[in-house]
Amino acid sequence: MELKPINFAEKLALFSEHWSPRVIAEMNDYQFKIVKIKGEFVWHDHKDTDEVFIVLSGEMKIMFRDNEVLLGAGEMFVVEKGVEHKPFAAEECEVLLVEPKGVVNTGDTESSLKAENDKWI
Repeated sequence: MELKPINFAEKLALFSEHWSPRVIAEMNDYQFKIVKIKGEFVWHDHKDTDEVFIVLSGEMKIMFRDNEVLLGAGEMFVVEKGVEHKPFAAEECEVLLVEPKGVVNTGDTESSLKAENDKWI
């Protein structure tokens, strides 16, 4: 086991793609993923798990069919399992996601934004 802290800024500097989460750590069956987002994602849900969004820098919106939540740096939101949502960021936003290992970023929705799963950085 390496006894070195994980630096979010250093890890985020290693890639530039949007909507392509990278795993930076695991705890039990959960993964901590960093992702850069910009523009609109797709409507999707995760039928078996909640999803946590923690904004590291920038601003994002999580749209729901009847409402939306605005998040800025230092804020987090939990989307409950089975709730359809669509993330959006007008400008680049850096986010930490916490979710069980194996969760696909688009849920069951087929999209060109579906990212390779379990991609470590």
